[in-house]
Amino acid sequence: MDKKEELMKIFAPQLRKIVERAEVDYEDLQEIRLRVNMPMMMIYKNHEYMFREDGGLCSDNGQAYVITPEDIRETMALVSNYSLYAYEDEIRQGFITIKGGHRVGIAGKIILENEKIKSIQYISFMNIRLSHQVKGCADPVMPYILTENGLCHTLIISPPCCGKTTILRDIIRQVSGSRCGQSVGVVDERSEIAACYLGIPQNELGIRTDVLDGCPKAHGMLMLLRSMSPRIIAVDEIGSQEDLDAIGYVINCGCKLLATVHGNSVEDLMNKPVLSRLVKERIFERYIVLNNHGSIGHVEAVYNEFGTNLFYH
Repeated sequence: MDKKEELMKIFAPQLRKIVERAEVDYEDLQEIRLRVNMPMMMIYKNHEYMFREDGGLCSDNGQAYVITPEDIRETMALVSNYSLYAYEDEIRQGFITIKGGHRVGIAGKIILENEKIKSIQYISFMNIRLSHQVKGCADPVMPYILTENGLCHTLIISPPCCGKTTILRDIIRQVSGSRCGQSVGVVDERSEIAACYLGIPQNELGIRTDVLDGCPKAHGMLMLLRSMSPRIIAVDEIGSQEDLDAIGYVINCGCKLLATVHGNSVEDLMNKPVLSRLVKERIFERYIVLNNHGSIGHVEAVYNEFGTNLFYH
């Protein structure tokens, strides 16, 4: 089933007609936004467009189709297979992953219980983010993070929307799937690396990869060590003190670590009290720095633990 077929199954009838008529390449379609009483919008090839009722694209909200409360209700019913209760845990996290690994983000009125999020009601905002796996995008960095001693402890540093998760995913696929591959444990707290649907990864992560979906990173790293005996552990967007404590435990157990973090440079990490310890103690052996120049996942530099740039292009 291709991306278009997967998406058509979740849209309310009126929205389905609009999206079906739109002349877009679904490999370049990034997200579709639905907001009650606001124009139906999408991000396509890194540009924002609005949908007209006839499926055409425009930039004038006076011409755009306006989302109704019924559009949202019907779309949520289809996303949840007419059982919001069955997706209660996912809704509490603010998103539902559908077949194909696409993520449907939701927002509305938050219901609290004992100061914790119990549910989201009156859902009025939806963001359908399409899953795109770019196989081979990690090829430029693989020679720098794989040595005769195996995989280096590696941290990918990137501003938002520059491809850090995409690069991480392809590194996992390559080190797990090669003939001499190693077992990889993935803690996929936000369901973005594997994009599991009903527990099954929708992205290809290699034949030796095990996934803890929707699990907090610090807990997940320890769980994988105790239960799945990974040689490598991969996590996305580290940052808390709990994450760092778990990272120390992982490394002390002889397990290699792949991780990502928001930032613009290694120096940027030094300005963050928790993360600066990673650099000062030389916990990571390689730092891959991405930027938004050119394509998604554009590599700016690959540093070793001593700050030497190994990457020249």
